[in-house]
Amino acid sequence: MKKFFKDFSAGRAVLHLFSISLLTATLVNAQTPAGTGSSSSSSSSAPAQGQAPASTTPGSTAPTTTTPTTTTADKGTDAKKSADPKALNQVEKANDKETTAADAQSTEDTEEAYRQAELNKMRRKIFGYQLFNNPNVSFAPSDNIATPRDYTIGPGDELMAYIYGYSQSMLELPVNSDGFAFVKAVGPVQLSGRSIEQAQKELITRLSPYYNNLGAPGSSASTYLQLRLGRIRTIRVTVLGEVTTPGTYNVSSLSTALNALYLTGGPNELGSFRQIQVVRKNKTVATLDLYELLMNGTLNSDIRLQDNDIIQVGVYKKRVEIKGNVKRPGLYELLDNETMSNVLNYAGGFTDNAYTDRLKLLGLTAKERRIVDVRSTDYGTYIPKNGDEITADMLLARFENMVVISGPVFRPGQYSLDQNKTLLQLIKSAEGLTGEAFTGRVNVIRTREDLSVENISLNLADMLNGKTQDLILQREDQVIIPSKFELREGTFIKVIGEVNQGPEVNLPYSANFTLEDAIIRSGGFKESASTAQIEVVRRKRDVNVQSATAQVADIFLFDVNRDLTLDGNDSRFILEPYDEVLVRPSSNYQPQTFVTFKGEIVSPGIYGIKTKDEKLSDLLKRAGGLTAQAYVNGATLLRKITLSDEEIAQRNRAVSEISDDAKKGRFDDEGVVKDKQEAIGIDLGRILRNPGGREDIIIQDGDVIDIPKRLETVRLQGELLFPTTVKYRSGNSFMDYVSQGGGFTRMSLKRKSYVIYPNGSIDRTRKFLFFNVYPKVEPGSEIHVPQRTQSDLAEAQRAMQSVIGISSTLMTLITTVLAFRVLGAK
Repeated sequence: MKKFFKDFSAGRAVLHLFSISLLTATLVNAQTPAGTGSSSSSSSSAPAQGQAPASTTPGSTAPTTTTPTTTTADKGTDAKKSADPKALNQVEKANDKETTAADAQSTEDTEEAYRQAELNKMRRKIFGYQLFNNPNVSFAPSDNIATPRDYTIGPGDELMAYIYGYSQSMLELPVNSDGFAFVKAVGPVQLSGRSIEQAQKELITRLSPYYNNLGAPGSSASTYLQLRLGRIRTIRVTVLGEVTTPGTYNVSSLSTALNALYLTGGPNELGSFRQIQVVRKNKTVATLDLYELLMNGTLNSDIRLQDNDIIQVGVYKKRVEIKGNVKRPGLYELLDNETMSNVLNYAGGFTDNAYTDRLKLLGLTAKERRIVDVRSTDYGTYIPKNGDEITADMLLARFENMVVISGPVFRPGQYSLDQNKTLLQLIKSAEGLTGEAFTGRVNVIRTREDLSVENISLNLADMLNGKTQDLILQREDQVIIPSKFELREGTFIKVIGEVNQGPEVNLPYSANFTLEDAIIRSGGFKESASTAQIEVVRRKRDVNVQSATAQVADIFLFDVNRDLTLDGNDSRFILEPYDEVLVRPSSNYQPQTFVTFKGEIVSPGIYGIKTKDEKLSDLLKRAGGLTAQAYVNGATLLRKITLSDEEIAQRNRAVSEISDDAKKGRFDDEGVVKDKQEAIGIDLGRILRNPGGREDIIIQDGDVIDIPKRLETVRLQGELLFPTTVKYRSGNSFMDYVSQGGGFTRMSLKRKSYVIYPNGSIDRTRKFLFFNVYPKVEPGSEIHVPQRTQSDLAEAQRAMQSVIGISSTLMTLITTVLAFRVLGAK
């Protein structure tokens, strides 16, 4: 029995250690945040409430489920495996062909778009192309015109014969398809192929027996016959060759060749603008040169079209391009005998800044390209060839006869070398030297023929006195005359301190400049200035560098009359260059200072500070005290704090060090500003109970004392499940309010929680053994729970894992010892 109880006690100890290990592992899993759990966790478990399921990050292995499901992709794979291999091979080949064809089509579309863009770019350069592609230009024939006397009558025309004078009559004479017009009492009359003038004479002849003394208007007859067009026929013409849209067009019989060309869009990029032929009955009846219209606005070769005419636009024979500094660069078509002068005429001539003495021509030979320099003397004789590229260069950015003078002369600038061949002539043209000119040394910057630059130094004073010869100037010489003021350091007087334009005023130095003058130029004294100790600091120019006690400045003290009137009391102290005048504030001067009361004060507002040691309790008495609703514990004092640049730098360094070492929690840096208001924690209750005591604070200028009404809420912020604002209840502890905010989260750093009280003071959580001692909560307080960082969680996890490892080792060791003891006992 004794042995049994002994073995039972050993087993009970082993069971106890195993329970401790299991509890420790459970706590570690509970402390592990979302996304950092062990890999053994089952992926089929649902995520915790309020927590999004963890997504699979790149580089991590997604969890898999053991549910035996068949996906669509698996079904498709099984179907492919069960299909005929030959059929699958044919389908894959067909898909590859379709992909290849689509890629080829896309490549062809891209190349076609590029070719079309280049073609449009080239078309815009052709002279005359815009004539037929401008929506503001129209060459449609007008029907509301007088009957042309040379109009050729044809089948389909309708003529109106007006007979007036001794007899009155009007005859409508439609011309039939055979070319005849039927006239009453006369019969058919052949009119087709005749002009209006000829047809009128024929009708007068045929109708004379029926009308007394019939003749044409303007003759000595008593009865007149005038022939007019009533309805115009439509004719068909064909436009062939290098036009944008060749074809057959129905046009009015009044149309000309230019009207028909306009309908086709004009010659294309290969079409000729200079030799457009009109073919009628297999014979060329006219040749159009559109340059005549483009250059002069006339087109004498344009003829009226007839039925079945053909307009033939051939390919250009010679075209050249001119670019550069011409008024109208582009592509121009030339006739066989046209010269370079014609090209320049078509291009509008040179621009104002063009180099007109030579044109650069890039031509073509049977094997290679060639370059030709065409001089201006050859413009009228040189005949360009097809494909030539002509370039008009710009004038050089230099002057052939310019010299420049700068410095203290009355009229500096650029001058002509032709009228100013020497240095003295140039100075005379510049109206002479000013008083500040330094004539002991002047510089002439000269550019040599090899474009190197040399400096020529001259004594202008000797040259003006005739001791040295005048200098002969050359093109692009630059004469630089120095100023006496430029050779000296800038002189000034500095006034520092209590002056109206201060705190620091720099004044240009001038001779006989007195102390009072400097103060007046600085705006005069401020009210706070101490005029009894005006100090002038003057630099030393002969300091003994070997003496440790050498004087480094001269100090002068003056008692200056505040009136600054020039009288017998004037100091008459003459200032020297670089003197500095110090005007200090008066030690007895004190500007008004103020304090602001807000909130539950009987008489809130701004109050002046009476004495230097006036305290908060003194001002409260002057303000009438607190109201009945004042919350004393919530009183705050806001004081403006101004930091120097050194203090800001020091605080920023401290904040950076704290941020780098914040291993126990996250540090939120709001930055350090120069001017800000900080809340100073005060205990107004103690101040009121013991006025003038240790808690009573001396007030300063700009202080703001805010006394709120009694607050009935507590604000919960930070790492809580439901941060909110709750009602204050007397007797509730810190954890009671945390529970009203939903409690702590897994990321809460409990031991760093703190409370901000209404008066601005802060109390933190303290530690007693293994327990957290949370601060007291008062009305209007704010509870802040910091967030735990990942480094802190990892550290805690490593600590718990160490505990588990040690516990497991101890359990194994104890189990082994007990086992040996049991075996030994047996």
